[in-house]
Amino acid sequence: MAEFAISVIFVCLLFSFSSLTTVHGDQRKKEVESEGKINNNKCDLFDGIWVYDESYPLYESSDCDFIEKQFDCSKNGRPDKFYLKYSWHPSACKLPRFNGEAFLERMRGKSIMFVGDSLSVNQWQSLTCMLHKSVSHSQYTNLRNGLLSTFTFPEYDVKVMMSRNVFLVDLVDEESVGRVLKLDSIEAGQFWKQFNVLIFDSWHWWLHAGRRQPWDYIQEGNQTVRDMDRLVAYEKALRTWAKWVDNNVDPSKTTVFFQAVSPDHMHGKDWGEEGSNTCEGQERPVKGKSYGGGPHPAELVVEKVLREMSNPNLVYLLNITTLSQLRKDGHPSVYGYGGHRGIDCTHWCLPGVPDTWNQLLYAALITQN
Repeated sequence: MAEFAISVIFVCLLFSFSSLTTVHGDQRKKEVESEGKINNNKCDLFDGIWVYDESYPLYESSDCDFIEKQFDCSKNGRPDKFYLKYSWHPSACKLPRFNGEAFLERMRGKSIMFVGDSLSVNQWQSLTCMLHKSVSHSQYTNLRNGLLSTFTFPEYDVKVMMSRNVFLVDLVDEESVGRVLKLDSIEAGQFWKQFNVLIFDSWHWWLHAGRRQPWDYIQEGNQTVRDMDRLVAYEKALRTWAKWVDNNVDPSKTTVFFQAVSPDHMHGKDWGEEGSNTCEGQERPVKGKSYGGGPHPAELVVEKVLREMSNPNLVYLLNITTLSQLRKDGHPSVYGYGGHRGIDCTHWCLPGVPDTWNQLLYAALITQN
């Protein structure tokens, strides 16, 4: 797993966000860019532990009235607050605290797009709220058109977009057959080419079965089947996506990330609590840096596909799986959209774990610029 962890340079923040004065133009840009000054040490930002931190969270959900109900655990009545108070500490270096103004200055005139399922929405909403909180004086627009959402900061000419595309490959409705999942077709790629930063995610919808299964058939080339092993299908689809990246991405214009598999917490034995069947009632992270349930099988597929790309350096793996496995306390549980009618141990409360994913994204963008 370490082979695909982003090896990034130790970021030394010279000024905290609170110390920035209100200035304009080049002077302000110079000050916020100083957040990105770097040292000469390297470390694996994804190897570490969660530490209780009174300075967290980075924002309150009430700061962002656009956060979706299913993620707003506080508004939905979650009484405990410990889950809000943990920061990620890499073992060999310090993760820079997120600076939204520096992020927007770095991205000025550019566009960012998340592509994936509701876990991508989780991360997208986290990032837009973190940015809004950092520059609350700046106007924003938040528009949704079908499966595409666009959050814009006009002052910085920055767009942070979300494209709901749960499989990355094509799912089409063919009149004579029904819904066909085409593992070797990726027409949406034409749209992706225009963006400066792309963050992809796909996994959880590959597990849906029965009435929740969104396809009637799976097709690859001339072969059409009703179903196949889901990990096999997932790998085939990722290889189609990886081939698209190899053939279409110019790294001088576009930076590509793949968000590693976001884990759920449905089996207490995975974290050493045999009597727990869900995440309900969990208030603290797993102690230490290892997870009893072991590596996620889909994560192994992701790493294999990225490793075997023609140019593996085109994609940076946001290797958030293990650090998220440790956060059994971070899910909405009964404080999500469905309340006690449906326990949500898949998505994450906001504020919460996705904020750390975006801190890691921020650190990666600093070092890749």
